[in-house]
Amino acid sequence: MEIGGNDPLQGISVYDGGDYWHFITYGLSELYEKESEIKEISGYGMEFTFKLKKDNYENEENEIKCVCGILQSIAGITFTKGELFNVYEYLYTGQTVGVDCNRKSNITGFITVPDDKFHEIDTPNGKICFVEFVGVADSELKALKNKEIRVKELYEKIGSDVTNYNRKSVI
Repeated sequence: MEIGGNDPLQGISVYDGGDYWHFITYGLSELYEKESEIKEISGYGMEFTFKLKKDNYENEENEIKCVCGILQSIAGITFTKGELFNVYEYLYTGQTVGVDCNRKSNITGFITVPDDKFHEIDTPNGKICFVEFVGVADSELKALKNKEIRVKELYEKIGSDVTNYNRKSVI
């Protein structure tokens, strides 16, 4: 999906992963020519991925667009504030309603993990890491914020990198 316009990312590809949709951003790395001064990394040195479980959504196309909007918003943080996202971090906004388009999901924020399908790659413009966002519930985010659990431990408890909007909290 080519985005263009005022969105920070140039685009987001969405692939059929079987029982989930696999999203991959492009635009955080240098796609065409080397522009940054750091030779070892391409652009910000990362691209985002996300896996959304296929489900009986009211409107699947809207859910896919919603995820694209979320990825654009997160990329906007990098473009405006220079914040880099690494694996085993969390993104807590204090949001208590679901991130799905109907705002009914149990998922209110994200942790980051290494994508099992896409690994770090070397390009002519430098290295790119793929940082996968996994949806987590509000109680899980609060436990992370309060240092009651570490991201890696939470990820192991969840047991999957596919975001399931209907998943119950593991905390």
